Amino acid sequence: MRSTTDAAPRRHRRRLGIAATAAVLAVWAGSASTNAGGRPAPQAADARELLIARDMDLTTLDPGLVYCDTCQIYLTAVYETLVGVDPADLNVLVPRLAESWEANADNTQFTFTLDADAHFADGAPVTSADVKFSWDRLAGLAGSASYLIAGATIETPDEQTVVVTFEQPNSAFLSVAAAPYLAITNSALAEENGATTSADTDTAEPWFLENSAGSGPFVLESYSDGEELVLVRNDDYWGTPSVFPGVTLKQVVDSTSQLQQLQQGDVDIAMQISFDSIGELEGDAEITTEIVNSYNFVYVALSPGAPGGEELANPDVRNAIRMALDYEGILNTTVGGNGRLQASPIPNGFAGSEDLPLPVQDVEGAQALLDAAGVDGLTLRAAYPAVNVYGVDFDTLMAKVQQDLTAIGVELELEPLEFAQWVEQITGDGIPVTAVYFAPDHVDPSQYVQYFGMVEGSAWLGRSGFDANPEQDDLLAQALAASGEERTALYAQLGQAMIDDAIILPLVNPDLVLAYAADLTGVRYSACCNLELGSVGIS
Repeated sequence: MRSTTDAAPRRHRRRLGIAATAAVLAVWAGSASTNAGGRPAPQAADARELLIARDMDLTTLDPGLVYCDTCQIYLTAVYETLVGVDPADLNVLVPRLAESWEANADNTQFTFTLDADAHFADGAPVTSADVKFSWDRLAGLAGSASYLIAGATIETPDEQTVVVTFEQPNSAFLSVAAAPYLAITNSALAEENGATTSADTDTAEPWFLENSAGSGPFVLESYSDGEELVLVRNDDYWGTPSVFPGVTLKQVVDSTSQLQQLQQGDVDIAMQISFDSIGELEGDAEITTEIVNSYNFVYVALSPGAPGGEELANPDVRNAIRMALDYEGILNTTVGGNGRLQASPIPNGFAGSEDLPLPVQDVEGAQALLDAAGVDGLTLRAAYPAVNVYGVDFDTLMAKVQQDLTAIGVELELEPLEFAQWVEQITGDGIPVTAVYFAPDHVDPSQYVQYFGMVEGSAWLGRSGFDANPEQDDLLAQALAASGEERTALYAQLGQAMIDDAIILPLVNPDLVLAYAADLTGVRYSACCNLELGSVGIS
C-alpha cells in the first residue's frame, strides 16, 4: 500500500528507481513513431509503474472464456488479434499479427497472411496453427463470445496463411477479427497446461488465472480477485515495448474513491469518474480530463411476448410510448446532458447510423395513436436491474420514463431487481417493459441487427413474441454480402426498420470521462478494446 502522506511531489511517488529500465528506455527514445503492430509508439520517459483505478468486472482470465469490459483491456494488453481498429476511424482496420488480408468477392472467404516477425512472449513464432487452435477453442468452449466465430471453417495452407470460410456471406468478419475476444494464444504452451478445443476436456482455466500465453506488450504477473490485476512488460515484445515496466489495475469500486486516488497521485488513470466530479479536477495542471464519445447506450425495451405485455403487440401502442418520451429531458436527468441521442440500436458512429432521424417527443401524436388503438389507460410492469452503468442510474432513468408516460395515461409499475434476479426473469418468461445497456463486441453494425432486430435468432425477436420479419432477414443477408457504400446504405435501412419496430428505444448514448495524469500520452477510449495499454506512453 503506497502512502499518501509523504512529502514527495505526488507525481513522483510512483516512480520506480530501476537503473536498468532507465537505460533501456534511453535506447527506445529514438525508436520509430509506430510499432510493428501499427499502433502509435509510446514516447520514452522516466520509468514508473502505470497504476489504474477501475471497478473491474473480471470473472476469468481465460482468453477462450472472458467476456466483459475489463476483459477487453486485459486481452488487448497481453494478447493480440490479426487486425486492429484504427484509433482515428472505427471503420478502418490496421495490421496486427497479420501483415495483410483479403476477402473474396462475395465475402464468404477471408485470407490472412501473418507477419513473419510476430512471436509470443516465450519467443515462439506466431503461426497459422496458433490462430486455428485459438479460434477453434473459442468456438469449442461455448462461452459468451463464442458466437463471434460461429460457422467458421479455419484452414492453414502453410505456417503464415490462415483461410477462414463461411457458408454464407459475412462481411462483418474482418471487424469481428479485430475484437479482443479473437486474440491469439500460444497453442503449444496452452495445450501443455490443459487447453483443448472442447469444453468437455479443457482444464486450462485455473492455469490462465496465474499465467498468460500471448504475444502482446505485457504478460500476466498476478491476479487477486476483488483487489488487483498486475501485468509486467513483455521485454521480448516483437513491436515497440511499452515504456512502463508494469501496469496494475486496482479494484476501486466507486467514482469518488477513484477521484481521490487520482488527485492524490496514487493512480495515473481513473476509469470511471462521474460527470459530477469533473468540476473538482478543473485547474489541476497535473491531471488531464477529457469528455469523449462512447459507443455504449442505455435503452428501454418493450416485450409484447411477456406476460402482461399483450397490449404492446399493437404497433400503435409501442409507437405511442416511443413518442411520449422526453429524450432531451432523459439525457439531462441521467447524465447532465453529457451524452447524445441515438436514433436506432445501431450506435452513433457505426456504419448506417449517420442519417437516421433522432427521436423527438410528441405527446399529442402519442395520445392520438393510443386513441386510434382504442386504449384508454394502460398499466405495465416495468422491472429492471438496479444498477448504475456508464454513469446512468437506472432508478433515476426509470422514474423519468414513468413520469413521461403518465401524460398519455400509461402507468409503469416500477420494480428494481438485483441483477441476477433480472437476468432470470428476462431470460425466462420475460418482462413487459425493462431497461438495459449494451456495449459493442466489435465494430460492425451487424451485431445490433442480429441482437435487436426482428430477424431469425435475435434475442429480442424471441422476447417480442413476433415472427421474424423476412424483409429484415433479407436486408441483413444483403448487408453481410455487401461492401462500401452499399453496405452502409443497407444498414441504414435496417436501422430505420428497427426504429419502426419500436421494440428497442435507445435513450442515452453517454459520453465518457477520461481522467489521467497530465504527463501520459495515448490515453483514449477504443470502440473495440476499451483502453489499449500498449498505446499509452509518457510525454
